[in-house]
Amino acid sequence: MHEKVNCVACHTKPVFTNVSKNCADCHADVHRRQMGSDCAQCHTVQGWNIAVQQVKDHQDRFPLLGAHAAVQCDECHKQLATGVFYGLSTQCDSCHLKDWQNTTNPPHASAGPAFASSNCQGCHNFDSWLNANFNHSSTGFPLTAGHANVPCSSCHINNNYNLQIAPTDCGNAGCHLTTWQQTNNPPHPASGPVFAVANCSQCHNTTSWTTATFDHSTTGFPLTGAHNTTPCALCHTNNNYNLTSANTDCYGCHTTDWNSTSTLGGAVPNHVAAQFPTSLCSTCHDTISWSDGKFDHSTTGWALTGGHVVPTAGGVQACTDCHVNNNYSLTSANTACYGCHVTQWNSTQTLGGTVPNHVAAGYPTTCDSCHTTASWLGATFNHTYFPVPHHGSVCNDCHQVSTDYSSFTCINCHTTTAHQPSETTNEHAGVSNFVYGPTTCYNCHKNGGSG
Repeated sequence: MHEKVNCVACHTKPVFTNVSKNCADCHADVHRRQMGSDCAQCHTVQGWNIAVQQVKDHQDRFPLLGAHAAVQCDECHKQLATGVFYGLSTQCDSCHLKDWQNTTNPPHASAGPAFASSNCQGCHNFDSWLNANFNHSSTGFPLTAGHANVPCSSCHINNNYNLQIAPTDCGNAGCHLTTWQQTNNPPHPASGPVFAVANCSQCHNTTSWTTATFDHSTTGFPLTGAHNTTPCALCHTNNNYNLTSANTDCYGCHTTDWNSTSTLGGAVPNHVAAQFPTSLCSTCHDTISWSDGKFDHSTTGWALTGGHVVPTAGGVQACTDCHVNNNYSLTSANTACYGCHVTQWNSTQTLGGTVPNHVAAGYPTTCDSCHTTASWLGATFNHTYFPVPHHGSVCNDCHQVSTDYSSFTCINCHTTTAHQPSETTNEHAGVSNFVYGPTTCYNCHKNGGSG
């Protein structure tokens, strides 16, 4: 730019030698020497208003970052005309005090020490004075989920920003106290220490106040099966949430169900008349369905198999079929087959056919020697002395004395009238001392054949 200047603009006197090269000798120093005499540190010969770098003072004391880089000098240096550049405060409020005073969310001037004008940089940045970001976790109370979108004034009522509360202190802080007081399932104020206002965070979270979840297992009584979907008030009647182990046994809630067994009948024993212990409901019942009780009969030492399973088509239909008169104190004397099957035993006197008369024959009452639980009929006897069946015969063909099955006869079938004479005469003519009698055949024909 110096090339375009007339000579006399610098050589105001016809002096052309030993002229000063100091910029300030030609260019009036508007900075009043406060920026030094070395103009070239900011200005260039390409133009007086073209700066080549930031003023060194800004590099060391207050770097111009973000929006500050585009601000005109005189926006901050108000006394530019008088040349005041050094000694200005670097605190935000020295320029932004009015912005600080005009804040409304929250109103910084009355919101306590955390929002003092000297703390602007805690929330604001150089890019924009607006859109401040306050790190609430620095207070020890991080804002999560629903809390992150709540206006400050909703919690900091009356501009009280000096709250001293823990993140779990939902009710005592006054934020959720009204909500706590209005609860009805259960009504928290009347439901004991578990639902105290200080314990909100045990069930509630910051995602949603209304979708609370209570870990019932912390009480020592986990909710399983149908208990999971049962309304609290059905168990905690009259808002009694101070139940103990004495209240939480099954009978405490299921007394009505227990008493109903007196009239249900069928496969359901009368619990009251049978004097079942009320402390053992869980032995047969589970939390999936109260009415679907199951008793493991094998725990008594007498497993139910075959027709004994309750109920069984053609077999036992109900517990009372065996436990007559609600007698559930049966012993080994009661559990022998004969104890329940006396009627069947006596019926053998008239059945006839292949069924021997057990009474007349004096059979021992150890029924399971021949009978099984699959079916009382169709008994099988291990006839070890002689192979049976023998040519389609039945028991009384051989054992003709119904009161003595230790005796038998062969000649009921093997007689001269039923067979050829040669069978008892000619074929035995050579047998020494042969005498034809009731058991003579068995002496030689022990396998039922001819040999």
